[in-house]
Amino acid sequence: QVVLTESGGGLVQPGASLKLSCAASDRSFSSTAMGWFRQTPGKEREFVAAIDWIGDVTYYSDAAKGRFTISRDAAKNTLYLQMNSLKPEDAAVYYCAAAATLYYRGSHDPADFGSWGQGTQVTVSS
Repeated sequence: QVVLTESGGGLVQPGASLKLSCAASDRSFSSTAMGWFRQTPGKEREFVAAIDWIGDVTYYSDAAKGRFTISRDAAKNTLYLQMNSLKPEDAAVYYCAAAATLYYRGSHDPADFGSWGQGTQVTVSS
């Protein structure tokens, strides 16, 4: 099972940008759709964005659309999430995850993702 490691979280002011990275432990990453989720205390894990295994098709939550961009670099086995115009409500622990099926078609359900990283904290506050 692929091991995923997120990085890039931190404390930023509202309106700032942040880029998260997710490093995968092996090349199975290059044949798997990937996603980003986030979670705050007491709430369920929330879909943010996903990208197909090639990198051609992307999916976004309504909250992320227009502000966040998901991308991947197969050569580096790395997934990214560029977050712009951050808002206090974007504060959460952000997780990357690998789709559990080869036939991923944009599901927002965490149950459709298998391997998960440990998460990286994003705090948005003035």
